[in-house]
Amino acid sequence: MDKTEFIIENFGVSKRAAELVAEAEESVRDKFAEFESIAEINQLKVMKAFSDNRVSERHFMPTTGYGYDDDGRDTLDKVYAQIFGCEDALVRHNWVNGSHTLATMLYGVLRPGDTLLAVTGKPYDTLEEVIGISGEPGNGSLADYGISYSEISLTSDGDVDLEAVGAALREKRIKAAFIQRSKGYGDRPTYSAERIGRIVRFIKSVSPDTICMVDNCYGEFADGTEPTDHGADLIAGSLIKNPGGGIAPTGGYIAGRHDLIELCACRLTCVGIGRECGSTMGFNRYAYQGLFMAPHTVMQAIKAAALCSAVFSRLGYEADPKPDEDRHDIIQSVKFGDKEKMIAFIQGIQKGAPVDSFVTPEPWDMPGYQDQVIMAAGAFTQGSSIELSADAPVREPFMAYMQGGLTYESAKLGITVAADNILKLDNMGK
Repeated sequence: MDKTEFIIENFGVSKRAAELVAEAEESVRDKFAEFESIAEINQLKVMKAFSDNRVSERHFMPTTGYGYDDDGRDTLDKVYAQIFGCEDALVRHNWVNGSHTLATMLYGVLRPGDTLLAVTGKPYDTLEEVIGISGEPGNGSLADYGISYSEISLTSDGDVDLEAVGAALREKRIKAAFIQRSKGYGDRPTYSAERIGRIVRFIKSVSPDTICMVDNCYGEFADGTEPTDHGADLIAGSLIKNPGGGIAPTGGYIAGRHDLIELCACRLTCVGIGRECGSTMGFNRYAYQGLFMAPHTVMQAIKAAALCSAVFSRLGYEADPKPDEDRHDIIQSVKFGDKEKMIAFIQGIQKGAPVDSFVTPEPWDMPGYQDQVIMAAGAFTQGSSIELSADAPVREPFMAYMQGGLTYESAKLGITVAADNILKLDNMGK
């Protein structure tokens, strides 16, 4: 029995869906080779950093209590800094998700009277209450602390409006510029590390003292370089996304300028303690091993995203990025324009999960979001989006966002079932 027959017989998908995926897979083989080349470059960077910092078994030993002199923790910071081409890094299990890590970066750097300028439009939904765009006054947002906020809308083609950014920088002193690498729940391109570098250089040419901070979530190891290689002052992300490699069970990182990392450390713990305390309780082994696996795991996820794009483009839906485009993160969006089809897609992706594949996702009121959200997430680590997942806010244009896949083969299964679900709906509509 070949693989097409196996999937038809054992997972109940139609022959048409299985053949469609097989055809789409052949069409993106050349892109797969490009992704594998990037993964090899990044794997070599990780290997060099491990070797240069003499990573050994002793760095995996757990500490408790205050965690003074935790060499595994401190060496992990150095490894991240080297890989990301910057002065310093802070890698900790204390952060509960990417939003928490990004919030620490914002609170660590900004002070009352400062202004934060978002140059890539409105940030991801879960940062709205952190900034004070939404939510109840008095909850401790940046706005509650007298930190001003403004944003620059993107151009019609989804690029940064440098003219408007320059005007805002000249009009008043901007303490920090915020750049979001991925599209979030938006409809615009993801920016490459190199493109972010050009944005940073423009900002610095107008306002040299403005701190450039990047939400790097979903983008780590998708390019051969990171935003800090191109001049970003700080980047931040989650360890249950790309850099955790599907192994780190929690945590986040901030990397960049040493002086700013020290400020973030004082926000993570408290002033006077900073990074000196913090036991790791066995976390280091998972963080190191996940980082080692990350370049390969990210490549698996990017291959899955390219396949998804090729399949649903063939079905007539708008996919971004397109199958033959370069990729700078693990996210693939598909615009359905129809609520029922969007839900059917996400329910199909759930079938490719190793955990809870039998579950049928439904929209719900997810904390931190302004709209109901539907999410496919059958992961070994709850909420891990380097593992196969798909989600969407239940609002027009009913666009679904798929990301992750620890193995390309398992992600391919989810994509096949999702395609079969859409084909069945299309047939019902005829």
